[in-house]
Parts: sequence; structure tokens; C-alpha cells
Amino acid sequence: MNWLLTLEILYAIVLILVCLRIIFDGRNNTKSLAYILLAIFVPVAGMLFYFSFGINYRKRKIYSKKLFEDAEIAQRLREDIYSHSKQVLDRGGQSVQSNKELAYMLLKDSMSALTDNNDVKLLINGENKFPEVLKAIEEARHHIHIQYYIYEDDEIGRKVEQALIRKAAEGVTVRFIYDDFGSRSIRKKLVSRLIAGGVKAFPFYKIYFIALANRLNYRNHRKVIVIDGRIAFVGGINICDKYINDGSGKNKTYWRDTHLRIEGLGIQYLQYLFLCDWNFCAEEKLQPTPELFPDPLSLPVKGNKVVQIAAGGPDSDMPTILFSLLQAINLATEEILITTPYFIPGESLLDALIVAAMSGVSIKLLAPGHSDSKLVNAAAKSYYDDLLRAGVEIYLYKKGFVHAKTLVADGKIGIVGTANMDCRSFDLNFEVNAIVYDRAFANELREVFYEDLKDAEKIDPEAWQRRPILSQLLEKSARLVSPLL
Repeated sequence: MNWLLTLEILYAIVLILVCLRIIFDGRNNTKSLAYILLAIFVPVAGMLFYFSFGINYRKRKIYSKKLFEDAEIAQRLREDIYSHSKQVLDRGGQSVQSNKELAYMLLKDSMSALTDNNDVKLLINGENKFPEVLKAIEEARHHIHIQYYIYEDDEIGRKVEQALIRKAAEGVTVRFIYDDFGSRSIRKKLVSRLIAGGVKAFPFYKIYFIALANRLNYRNHRKVIVIDGRIAFVGGINICDKYINDGSGKNKTYWRDTHLRIEGLGIQYLQYLFLCDWNFCAEEKLQPTPELFPDPLSLPVKGNKVVQIAAGGPDSDMPTILFSLLQAINLATEEILITTPYFIPGESLLDALIVAAMSGVSIKLLAPGHSDSKLVNAAAKSYYDDLLRAGVEIYLYKKGFVHAKTLVADGKIGIVGTANMDCRSFDLNFEVNAIVYDRAFANELREVFYEDLKDAEKIDPEAWQRRPILSQLLEKSARLVSPLL
């Protein structure tokens, strides 16, 4: 009996230490409480779950985003970024002026420059994105940087693979980062073919069996291509056949998504993010060069769009993606249009939407009618009650699966990127959004949103309240674990 008592005392001590660790480590009170309850009421397994999925890497950064080793050069660059951003802000139009607080916040938080004279092209679905990508790859002269969460060894995956190998044979430097979980199907064959063809390829955060759960939890969800430091692609579309709706009948589900092609100075922060990720996963020390970051004066003026990049992840001091969305919502006075495939907003974002709606801002949320995750979809529905009562209009997409991540505010700014409106995108994943401060672009994105509404069903608030009690119970139960999803 003595050994049993000793074991119980040791377990109690370990449990207390784990709870203290959760409290010390936590930023989100709801999530911390969920982990504490899990540790207490699910003996041993609850603690193992926390250490596998719950450690706050915002306090234990996976890597440093410090790219410039020379402190003097880094300081000079910071001064140049502030100076340039201030000039863009001073001469910016109404879209910039009415959202200057958002621009300042990103500048202060992550040194993301506010840039003008960009050309921005909206690409709807894979059938419009991939021809543009393949064309840009063929025209590359110095380097191609490509980073994806999901890359499949299918028809489009092999087309991009062949294009990359062809350019590598021409002497173009090709660097490829893939997420070891999201792109697990290409680890052996396709990656080997790329390397044999002269492409430098590395997994962002290689999954080993012992560290499997923890590394699954921190995913590089970015989808970015940077070519010659002049052209970039960013958005929600992975390299996979299912994103192409070509009418061939290969895909049973219509896949609705959004991407951007950006040309101009606005892509330099995307280049910076890629190099930071590359230096981490390739264990290389690439430093900025004129080829990687062309002189702004050498870049031809292609357009008149003002662009700023918001990037977040466990490497950031603050939840930058969340803060940028909160600020965009808080600054809106007329209309907010949101498209997201996964909606688990957390308290701050939910409150911001409710306050805006009750203050007279028209808010429309487009979410999937059918999701690829039943648990996430159920948790998302549990938040609809509060939003509907506040006057938010919610639409469920019926044509297929809507995977786009976009926001339009007051027809003045448009946001397109990789981040979902959920806890994972805000806290765990490496994400990136492009913010375009331009009325013409915002209205183009707005028109796309209203076109999507033609294939969506609006939720009737009264009918929603009358749905089966069992459905409501399942949704609210899913919401209880939503901080852990």
C-alpha cells in the first residue's frame, strides 16, 4: 500500500506542475482552462495530449525571423521601411487613409512595409491560377521560390514539377519548401525527382515518429511563390487537381477558392518570409542580395495598388493575423463581407463582429454548407446563434466546398490569404494574408462575393432557432473542444 500512496503523491505533484506549466504558458484563458480540465479529468492521457498539442510556441519560438545578421544594415533597413511606408501613407487615397491604423499596426508589429505601385490580379479557382503560375515559372530568369502546405503528385503537381525541373536545367535557382504533413504524399517519389532534377527541396518541419504529434500541430499553411523578386502568388489554392474545376468530371466536388498574383514592391515581404523559412528548414544562411530584393527604383511601375502583408505563426510575438482582422473589422463603418471555410472565431473575433453588427455595420458571412471536417463544421455552427441575434447575415455555400479566405471592408480594402478564421490559423499555423488598400480591387472582390451568394442559402434566424435539440447539443459539445481544434 505504501508504494500505491507514493505513486499517488508523485502523480499529484506531476499534475500540479503540469497545471502550473499550462497557466504560465497560456495566452488564451479559455484554451488554458480547457487543457487544465483535460489534464485533471483524463488522467495521464490529458497531460500527454497537452505536451503533444498544447505547448505555446509563441513563447518558445520555433526559429528566429532575424534575416539580417549585420545590426547596422538591419537598422538602416528598418528606417527605410518606415520612411517609405510613411510616404505611401501620406500620398495614399481614401482606402489607405481610412485604414491607416491597420497599416501602422502591421508596420509596428512585424515591419511589414506599406507599398504602392503594385499590380494585383484576382485569380478565382485553380483553373485560373495555374495557367498564370506556369507562365510565370517559364519566364523566370534568376530564381523561383515555392512554398506550399499541400502539394500532390497528380496531374497539376507533375506539370509544376516538370516546369521547375526545366528551369533548374536552364540555370535558374529553384528552392522548394513543403509541409511534411500536408504534402506527405510527395515525400518519396516527387521530391526525389525534383532533387534529381536540380531543385533544392526541403520539408519545413520534418515529422519524425517520436515527435509526430507535436510537429503535426505546427504546420506551415502558407501557399507562396516568389519569382525573381518581382512577381508573387499568394492565397488559398494548394497545388492539387481538386482545385481545378475544368468540367471534365474528375472532381466530384466543385472547389471554390481565391488566389492573388502580385507584381511590384509588395512582394518583398513575401520574399523575406520565404527566406526566413528557408534558412530554418534548409539550415542555410541565405542573406539578402540585389537579385533577391531588387532595388525599388529598378522595378517598373505596373499598377497603382497599395499592398501590405500580414503574416503570423508561432514565430511571431503577437497573433498578427488575428489582430489585423480585428482592426479591419473595427475600422469598418458600412459593410464587412467574410468568406471562410473554417469558422471558430474565439471570443475576441466573435465580440468584434457582434459589436460591429449591433453598431449598424452590414455583415455577411459565407461559410461551407458541407465541410471536409464534420467536427469543425459543427463547432462553427455553434457560433451562429450569437451572430444571427446581432444581425449578421450567414450564408451556407451549396455549389460545392468554399475554401476561400477573404474579407472586404467598406469596399475599400480586400484581404486574401491562407488564414482561416479559427484558433489554429491565429495561434498554431504559419499563415500569410495580403491586404490590398484599393477601392477598385475591393469592389472586384465584393462582386465575386455576391456572385458566390447566388450559390448559397441564407440562414433564416427563426428557423435556425427551431432546429432539432440534438443538433444544437452536438454543436455546443463540439464548441467545448473548439479551443483545442
